Amino acid sequence: MKQVVLFFAITMIFAVNVNAQNKKEKDQKAIKEMCGCYEVGFNFAETFNYSKDSTYVGSKVKHDSALEWVELVEDKDDKIVMQHLLIVGRPDQRHIIKHWRQDWLFENRDLYMYDANNKWSFIKMSKNDVKGQWTQKVYQVDDSPRYEGSATWVHVDGKSYWENTTDAPLPRREYTKRNDYNLTVRRNRHEITSNGWNHDQDNDKVIREAGKEDVILAQEKGLNTYVKVDDSKCKAAQKWWKENKDMWRLVRNNWDNVFSRNKDLKLAFKVEDKRLYQYLFNLEPAKTKNKEVKEIITSFVK
Repeated sequence: MKQVVLFFAITMIFAVNVNAQNKKEKDQKAIKEMCGCYEVGFNFAETFNYSKDSTYVGSKVKHDSALEWVELVEDKDDKIVMQHLLIVGRPDQRHIIKHWRQDWLFENRDLYMYDANNKWSFIKMSKNDVKGQWTQKVYQVDDSPRYEGSATWVHVDGKSYWENTTDAPLPRREYTKRNDYNLTVRRNRHEITSNGWNHDQDNDKVIREAGKEDVILAQEKGLNTYVKVDDSKCKAAQKWWKENKDMWRLVRNNWDNVFSRNKDLKLAFKVEDKRLYQYLFNLEPAKTKNKEVKEIITSFVK
């Protein structure tokens, strides 16, 4: 009898492990399906405002489009790194803009949570809290932190999606025009579709002040649609990445050294009246040394 019970126990453990591995493989497949060449539609509309100021003017509706290449930079069992590259200009005069980056980490416990005003709080999650989950870490164009959160990929009824709510800085389309709020609470949903993927967002525009309750100034709806096209349309971006990837590896490595301190982080908005991306974008990739990159990044860490 004991042998029968032991047999069934071993069988159950084996089945659970196999199912967990199959689930993880589905997760990895869904994440990597976001790589490739896409025609992207960027759509944002302010839906509600709660301002007590009768003269309040909300953000204009935004509809924009672009061609974007999503490069698979790193592909490990527990870590997937993808770099977005915007392609702008006429077909015969393509210009590449290094866009955002997303890292996916399996059962990651170390997170930097945004706290407003260019400050991030380091938190350590428990093993149980992140079991089976993937952390999405999103970075700015200069590879500085933006926002991150942990959640479970869901595969049901032929759908694959991941959704999470987290605090984030203002997006570029807002911080260059707005200063009446200092935090975005983002509800992000990444869903794989038959022809690409969607980034669905429901965002709160929040005023956060120390010692006070958060105030929601307004809310917005965002929907970014990624429709896959032939990779040949993104040749210019693929070429650009080959020529620039070594320098940006140095940038990522230096940021990793900062993050590995596992303590709260505060960054300067500007150094000598220039933003971080301006310093990094002006470097010559073929000539840039690690020392130069380190000095630039260190100057922004307060």
